[in-house]
Amino acid sequence: MDTSERSMRMRLAAHKSWSSTPDRASRTAAARRASHHTRFVEKAREMHPDASEAQIAKAAESLRKAHYTELALKSAQARRIKGQLAKDAKRKQKDAEIAALEAGNSDADAA
Repeated sequence: MDTSERSMRMRLAAHKSWSSTPDRASRTAAARRASHHTRFVEKAREMHPDASEAQIAKAAESLRKAHYTELALKSAQARRIKGQLAKDAKRKQKDAEIAALEAGNSDADAA
């Protein structure tokens, strides 16, 4: 089975599963309780113990945005480094090929 067919089968199974779920909210409640969102709310409450719920929600949203921005920054840095390493490796390979060709020409000139 190729990747495309496998993907379609998985999508079909997911659609059938969700079609037989009468209460979607209860099905996903455990995942929502375990989500990262609660971590940001808890951290906001630790940082601002006297704040109102609205203030806690705003602080939690800022913490969440900061977290994902930090992840995006680290990802961009890693991609940049990986790209530079690949470029350097390609340049070294090309230099080695040129050196080998030049060494081959020197041998031919000497003969």
